[in-house]
Amino acid sequence: MPSAQYRIKTNNKSNSILLRFKQGSQFDTEVSTKIKVPKGKFSSSLQRINPTDEVDYKKLNAKLRDLKVHIEKQYSSDSVEGIIINNKWLRSNIDSFLNRKSSDEVIDEKHFLSTFMDSFIDTAKKRLDKPNNPISYRTIQHYETTKNKLNDYEQHSRKLVKLLDVDLAFRENFIEYLDSEQKLNPNTIGGYLSVIKRVCRKAELKGYEVNVNYKSSDFSLPSNKTIDTYLTLEEIHKINGHKFDKDYLDNARDWLIIGVWTGFRVSDLLTLTKSNIDGDFIQKDTLKTDFPVYVPMHNHVKKILEKRKGKFPRKISDPKFNDYIKVVCKDVGLTYKIKGAKMSPIEIEKNGKKKTIYRKVKGVYKKHELISSHVCRRSFATNHYGKLDTLTIMKITGHKTESQFLKYIKITPKEYAFKLKKYWEKIDVNEFVNS
Repeated sequence: MPSAQYRIKTNNKSNSILLRFKQGSQFDTEVSTKIKVPKGKFSSSLQRINPTDEVDYKKLNAKLRDLKVHIEKQYSSDSVEGIIINNKWLRSNIDSFLNRKSSDEVIDEKHFLSTFMDSFIDTAKKRLDKPNNPISYRTIQHYETTKNKLNDYEQHSRKLVKLLDVDLAFRENFIEYLDSEQKLNPNTIGGYLSVIKRVCRKAELKGYEVNVNYKSSDFSLPSNKTIDTYLTLEEIHKINGHKFDKDYLDNARDWLIIGVWTGFRVSDLLTLTKSNIDGDFIQKDTLKTDFPVYVPMHNHVKKILEKRKGKFPRKISDPKFNDYIKVVCKDVGLTYKIKGAKMSPIEIEKNGKKKTIYRKVKGVYKKHELISSHVCRRSFATNHYGKLDTLTIMKITGHKTESQFLKYIKITPKEYAFKLKKYWEKIDVNEFVNS
C-alpha cells in the first residue's frame, strides 16, 4: 500500500505543508498543500499542527487527516483504471479536495458541479433528444442560465460546489440565495434545481461520485401557483374591430389577433410568412419542438391577410411586440384591475453596490399592464377548452402532457360557475335534477 506523509522543508515564519505520496519504486511524488503553518508548530512524528493561536490548528488538523484519506481512496479507484500517478495527479486531487480547481478539466469535472455542467452543456449541444431531433436552443439556454446562477451562488458563498456537496443543505442554501438575493419566484428556482438534479444523474451514470441526496423526495422542487391572464372572446372581438390611428399599433394588433387564433409561441408567430400558408391552413414547423403544426385560418386571420394582400403583418421584434400590445389593449379599454404578476424594478445590493433588476411581482394591476406575448397561446388554449377535445388543442399548442396543459388553462372558478349557470338556463332544471 502507498503511504502519504506530511512534512515541511523550510524554517520561515510561515511554511507550506507538503504531502509526499509514494509506493516503493512505482512512484514517489510530492506536492505542496498550500496550507500554511507557523514556524516550529508542525510535528512530523505526530503528523499534525501543534496548538497555536496563530491559526485554527484544530480545523486544519481535521482537514489534513481527511485529505490523507481522500488521496488514498482516490488512488484505490484510479490505479485500477490505469491512471498514471504523478505530480499532476496528486496536485489535482489535493486541489479538488480543498475546493480549488486545477488546470486539468478532466479531473475537475469528476469533482466540481460547475465544471461537469460545462461538459454536460457541451455534450447536450451535440446530443439528440429524439431520433434526428437535436435538443432545442431554449433547453440549452436554460442549462446555461442555470450554470450562471450556480456561478453567482458560488461567488456569494465564496465556495465552489462539488458533486458531493449537492445535498439537502445545498438545496436549502441555494433556494435561500435565489429567493432573498436574486428575488426569483419559486417556479423559476424549481426549474434551476431540476437542471441540477439532471446534471447529477448524468454524472452518476458516468461513474462519478455524487451525493445521493439529490434523489431524495426531500430534495423537492419549489413551485407556486402562477397568476396569468388571458383574453376572453369578447375582448378579442373588441380588439379586432378597433380602429387605430397609428400604423405600428394596427400592425401589432394584427399579430396579436393571429396569435390568439393560432396558439403559436411568439418565436413561431412573428416568423410567419406567406410560405406558411397552405390553402385555408397555416403550417409551421415549430422552433421549440420542431413538430409540424397545422392550424385552420379563423375569419379574423383571413381578413387580416386580405387587408395585407395575402401577406402577414410587418416584422417586429419580440420586445416591441410585448410593448405594443400593452398599448393596444389599453386603447381598447382593458383598464379594469385584476390580480396578476408583472415585471417590476427591484433594487438590490451586490458587492456593496446598488443594482436594479427586474422580477415578476404579484399584485393588482390594470389588465393591459399584464398583457404579454404569452397571452396568445394561453387565450387560444383557454377559449377552446371544453369546446374541442383536449388532445386536439394540445397538438396545436405543443403541450406534451395533459397535466401540463391543464396548468395552462386560466379559467377562474367564478367563470366555471357562470358556464354552469348558462347551461342550466338552457335546459329544464327539474328534468335534469330528476333524471
